Amino acid sequence: MPELSHRRRMLVLAICCMSLLIVSLDTTALNVALPAMQRDLDTTTSGLQWTIDAYTLVLASLLMLAGSTADRIGRKRVFMAGLAVFTAGSVLCSLAPNLELLVVFRMVQAVGGSMLNPVAMSIITNTFTDPRERARAIGVWGAVVGISMAAGPLVGGLLVQSVGWRAIFWLNLPVGLAAFLLTLRYVPESRAPRARRPDPVGQLLVIALFGALTYAIIEAPESGAGPVVPFAVIAVAALLALLWYEPRRDEPLIDLRFFRSAPFSGATVIAISAFAALGGFLFLSTLYLQNVRGLDALHAGLWMLPMAVPTFLCAPLSGRLVGSRGPRISLLVAGAAMTASGVLFAAFEAETSNATLLLGYALFGIGFGFVNAPITNTAVSGMPRAQAGVAAAVASTSRQLGSTLGVAVIGAVLAAGIGSSYRRTFVPAARPGWWILAGCGLAVLVLGLLTSGRWARRTAERTAASLETAEIRPAPEPASKGA
Repeated sequence: MPELSHRRRMLVLAICCMSLLIVSLDTTALNVALPAMQRDLDTTTSGLQWTIDAYTLVLASLLMLAGSTADRIGRKRVFMAGLAVFTAGSVLCSLAPNLELLVVFRMVQAVGGSMLNPVAMSIITNTFTDPRERARAIGVWGAVVGISMAAGPLVGGLLVQSVGWRAIFWLNLPVGLAAFLLTLRYVPESRAPRARRPDPVGQLLVIALFGALTYAIIEAPESGAGPVVPFAVIAVAALLALLWYEPRRDEPLIDLRFFRSAPFSGATVIAISAFAALGGFLFLSTLYLQNVRGLDALHAGLWMLPMAVPTFLCAPLSGRLVGSRGPRISLLVAGAAMTASGVLFAAFEAETSNATLLLGYALFGIGFGFVNAPITNTAVSGMPRAQAGVAAAVASTSRQLGSTLGVAVIGAVLAAGIGSSYRRTFVPAARPGWWILAGCGLAVLVLGLLTSGRWARRTAERTAASLETAEIRPAPEPASKGA
């Protein structure tokens, strides 16, 4: 990628952030619309889970493929294709006549979405080559998540209240079109010097693992253990096959050598834990505010502001901290705040008092605001720039897998505990879910402490050196004519 002026780099960052905005805004706004969709489409809790998880599941399954493909054929080209497919999928979702087709069209959306975030992060990584400038850019990137969390519930609630839940998908049309045209004009094309070859077997194993695991978790409360056991077996078999097959390929879909780096491995598990907590938090909060407290979508969105505003404010602060002091402080603050929020709901039933509800939401918002920048920075900073797309895709996959598992597990726990009276049984039924979210916060805290010290940095340096050595392979000598 050619060296760009400061103004041009800022414009590229803004365009990449637009893609993150439509993906994040779509998710946060849709959560507020879940009760309205449940009434309109006459679906169950598991049906609501699938409207969220069908998207995140496909996204998680294809992100690594999208990252490696972008490194190979061109990041700008894949990014523009993603914008086009995501926008078209949004149109289809707005026209879906029933739950089944909505789930299918959400999967179409996800195919496009898989080409956006990891590829955009790869573009940012290759545009901002100075580590401090890159950390600040990633902080801005994280702030966009905060903007979507602040604006999503409000905009979604307003649209649901005034027009209907289908209008949420209309939001993506003008932003997607503008981002497409700006990318065409201003984003330079870039590729990895030596990108990886396709790995169709690895891709199929990833799809089998994520799909079977998610299906088993979501359907277990309604179908029972018997029907979902085969899917659990498929998930385990796919995982074992991945661990056996991928190290034997010269250019695997998932380069397991990345995980020799303690910061990278820690960032992966932290991403899963943090986004599982986010997915479960939004799912429980939306259903509680509207189905238990009886608030309309707009007022439920307003109640989410104490979570969204701290996320928006803390994300750029976290980016600056990561750039100047490293990831440890941000991760410790994030883990402590998210753990405290989960314990407040699980042990003290924070939902039952306005003051504790606001405090629990604010603590979670602070924690989530601090966690995103260190995840992204740690995932890509220690890896060779030539494989930035793959490294960023692993981090993005971890996020989406976390969101998928969070909604699946928390929804399953809630469905198993709900009795005949929804309003009376919701709080006790949700308590195990809140303990799970507290455990996710504790995982962020502990792993943030363990994977951000000197020993961890040494493992990252050794991993980067071994990867760079592997990238430099001598070309084969031509055969002599007399041979």
